[in-house]
Amino acid sequence: MRLPRSSGILLHPTSLPGKFGIGDFGPAAYEFVDYLQAAGQRLWQVLPLGPTGYGDSPYQCFSAFAGNPLLISPERLAKEGLLTKAELKSAPEFPETSVEFGAVIPYRTALLEQAAAAFFRDADSGARHEFESFCVNHGWWLHDYALFMAVKSVRGYAPWTDWEQALRQRTPEALLSWGEHLALPIQTIKFGQYQFFKQWATLRTYCKENEIQVMGDIPIYAPHDSADVWANQALFELDDDGMPTAVAGVPPDYFSDTGQLWGNPLYRWDRMAERGFEWWIARIRATLDLVDIVRIDHFRGFEAYWSVPANAETAINGEWIEGPGDALFDAVGNALGDVPIAAENLGVITKEVEALRERHAMPGMAVLQFAFGEDAATSGLLPHTWTNNTIAYTGTHDNDTTIGWWKANNKSTTLDAKTLRRQRAYAKRYLNLGDEKLHWSFIRAVMASVADTAIFPLQDVLGLGSAARMNAPGSSGGQNWRWRFTKDQLKGKSAKRMRELSETYGRLL
Repeated sequence: MRLPRSSGILLHPTSLPGKFGIGDFGPAAYEFVDYLQAAGQRLWQVLPLGPTGYGDSPYQCFSAFAGNPLLISPERLAKEGLLTKAELKSAPEFPETSVEFGAVIPYRTALLEQAAAAFFRDADSGARHEFESFCVNHGWWLHDYALFMAVKSVRGYAPWTDWEQALRQRTPEALLSWGEHLALPIQTIKFGQYQFFKQWATLRTYCKENEIQVMGDIPIYAPHDSADVWANQALFELDDDGMPTAVAGVPPDYFSDTGQLWGNPLYRWDRMAERGFEWWIARIRATLDLVDIVRIDHFRGFEAYWSVPANAETAINGEWIEGPGDALFDAVGNALGDVPIAAENLGVITKEVEALRERHAMPGMAVLQFAFGEDAATSGLLPHTWTNNTIAYTGTHDNDTTIGWWKANNKSTTLDAKTLRRQRAYAKRYLNLGDEKLHWSFIRAVMASVADTAIFPLQDVLGLGSAARMNAPGSSGGQNWRWRFTKDQLKGKSAKRMRELSETYGRLL
């Protein structure tokens, strides 16, 4: 589906300001929507909104269908009478500019449990009926997820493959017994999902009132330790004990000399096809209930995917295996119609991958930071070579900020000093860098391009350096996924400047 000419900002909700340790769907989210409107932006791109697991990454979620309970606003719970002012005032002193997940998770979990207890104790019949209707409407994934998380909690968050055999293999007797034993925590987890979907729906309504669409994100793979894999073991490449036999990743690339070893189990695409790709159709449908446009991460894997032996230490020794290709997207189209799906087509991309994307009329991606590598003038990556049906970025959540990228040295990249100097010199000539600040020159180049959609990380709009980087692929822990901005950072002239550029280049219609 072709998208209208527009521009927007990439910002995950966890990066919003607030006093409860992590960004959420509270007042700061509405203030950010106001900022988007003032800046003449029509899109808000977010990362996956699921419950984060390993490394706190939104691309490693415990469920493809559930929402992240850390995004639930305590202030909105208080407005419903589910938390008291005293409970809100008891919040620890959290850092303003980063998320300390180790402290935030237990605090927010306890707060949500208090709200759930108040709800089940005091809620009127109307609220109870709304909750029960939610549980019925989402029951096809909700109970499996709630049981999965409840068992993990009492088992010290050990992976499901460490559970006893009957529960690991999901015998009816084990599911019934554990469901009864953990009835209260299961209800509490379901309450958290009810609040997540309720608060997000209210925020999305506010976006629509301000003529702002939300672009969401679907990671191509599900983590091994997730409710999705546990509940659908036949759809993944697993042995009899539930362990992966082959895992996902990508070969050596721009980000890593040894490739990226993601570790997610690969799909049994033959079984997916036998079932009419119903799991993937349900996943896309559920995401489109939350957002207006879907970006599918690592689209390349649908044409051919990099399969790595499960015992490998790096992603170097893998092999390309043919993916589901047209069959999957034909099934999605037949079930859902002409849906707004964008393809992340970065990395090792072949003519076959591009042909698949083009046959299904999906916008691809372009990243300005990638345009100044070797043979830049003939690479086909510069803005003057982009096509209309493109979503163009200065950088993505996986890139350094534009300022950080510009200041990088050969110790912080895989490139030597001579190559870096050559790239920067070409960028200066191409962008005619002068008095305008560097990040605004990058933003202007993307805004002026023929790409239908232009997206900018908020870090680039604010002109921030590497300390504000969201993620460094191939690494875990550290500063990944922790960056937050402060409320004062939106008070400058960036909104006015963004609106001027959007108007100048026909993106504010």
